Order: sequence, then structure tokens, then C-alpha cells
Amino acid sequence: MLTEHEENLAVPPLEDLPVRRLKHRAITIEGYSRAAFQTYWRIPEFRLGFDLGNQPWRFMGTPNWFISHGHIDHIAALPAYVARRRMMKMEPPALYMPEEIVEGVQRLLHAVSRLDRGRLPCRLEGMTPGKEVALSRELVVQAVATYHTVPSLGYLVWERRKKLREELAGLPEAKIRELALSGVAVSREVRIPRLAYLGDSRIDVLDANPELYEAEVLITELTFVAPKHRKEKIYKFGHVHIDDLIERRERFRNALIVASHFSIRYHPEQVERLVRKRLPDMLDGRLHLWL
Repeated sequence: MLTEHEENLAVPPLEDLPVRRLKHRAITIEGYSRAAFQTYWRIPEFRLGFDLGNQPWRFMGTPNWFISHGHIDHIAALPAYVARRRMMKMEPPALYMPEEIVEGVQRLLHAVSRLDRGRLPCRLEGMTPGKEVALSRELVVQAVATYHTVPSLGYLVWERRKKLREELAGLPEAKIRELALSGVAVSREVRIPRLAYLGDSRIDVLDANPELYEAEVLITELTFVAPKHRKEKIYKFGHVHIDDLIERRERFRNALIVASHFSIRYHPEQVERLVRKRLPDMLDGRLHLWL
């Protein structure tokens, strides 16, 4: 007979959800996204995630989540994530989302709480375009208006740095310290767009917010890649077609462009083939297909 310890060793490891991983300089991107199926992303260095269409167990320790919209493939696992945090005796998470869906999410959590007979402690905060959340002294997340079939937002993560004011350049360090101690502002804030997440949206979001073209990393949906899909119908439902990227290729200043959320009508090999046919240089090697 096996001892309890041996029985525990014999239990197979927890089978987790699919997670793709890509390291770009100091930013790690983890997640999975297919249209109408499930979308979830995590940036460990920033201690934040985007959307909870499902929740890999390894994402449990991420305390801040930014929800793009209320479609089920983007929020289905939200109650489970909150419940698991409580079960593991972790601090209640902070969940940021379009202000129009906060009440609905509250009702969802209340219904699940009654079914589960357990509390679902978390902090819900409604976001509007332009609103900012400071996650630390260095990181600020700004909400961006997107264009989908339901209330939706994208998010831009800024890194804040302090830079010496130009007029003080060249002064001795002791003099600068003296000015600072006397209450004079010796530095100014400089912001660097580190990562942009668009959620589900028409391509218009980029044109309306040109700073998104400058983000070091851009995570964009690319739901449709086949030429047979009519763009007017795609735009009606708030999505992006490969032609949209091609038309704007000269505007992208991003070091990395992650294309995701491909329609489940496509096999991954079909996506690869169709995109490489239209963009053989993969936007100068910056385009990464999240398959």
C-alpha cells in the first residue's frame, strides 16, 4: 500500500490551460487568444493582466487585471479567478473595466457568490477613455477608447521617469541638491509608452490614438486574414482585417507587434500562410503571430 506521501507524488501535475510565451527585451508576454473562444494575457514584470476569458493557474498571483469588454470569451473566468484568490488566502484583486459594465459584473459576482456560498472579494473600478491608474511610481495604465459592438476599452502602459530640467543641465550636483532642498522642482516627468493592448476593436483605435503606434510592444487583434471576408462586415462587428495592417505599415513604430485573436474558422497553418503571403517581410520582422 502506498503511503500518503507516495500517493501525493503519484498524482499527475495540474493540467493547465494553453499559454504562449514571448520574451521581448525586459517585457515577457504570456497568454492565449482565439476569437469567440478565450482570451487572457499577462505581463509578469508589470504585475498586470488583460482579460479573463479563462485563467491559467499560473496567473493566480497577478493582482491587477484590465478588462477590455464584457463579451464572454474575455470575462468568463473572472468569478473563478476571484474565488480562487480567496481560496488561496491571497489579497483581493483589482479589476479595471469599462464603467458601463461594472454594474453587470457586480451582479454576476453576486449571483456566483450565492451559488458558491462564498464571498468573492475584489475591487472593481470603472474606467473611461483617458483615465489613468498608477500601479507604481514607475508604471501608469491609461484607458483608450476602442470601437467594438459593446462598450470597450484598450489600455496603454506608460513608464514614468524623472529627468533633470533642461535649464539646470550643467549645474554642479551640489547646487542642484540645494535647489531641490529649497523646494525648487529640479526634474520633470518623462513618459515612455511601453505596451499597448487593444482588446477587440476596429483599426480606427490606432488612428485616433497615434501614441499607440509608438508603444514598444503593441498587442492587437487580427481576427480576419482571408481576402474573401468582406471588410464592411468585419468593421460592423468591430474587428481588424489584415488589409488594415498593410494600409498602415509605414505608421507602425512599434518594436514588436503581436497579432492575435484569429477567427476559429482558420487553422493556425492557414493563418501563417495567408499572412506571410500578404506580408512576406512580416513588417520588417516585427510582426509576431500568436498561434
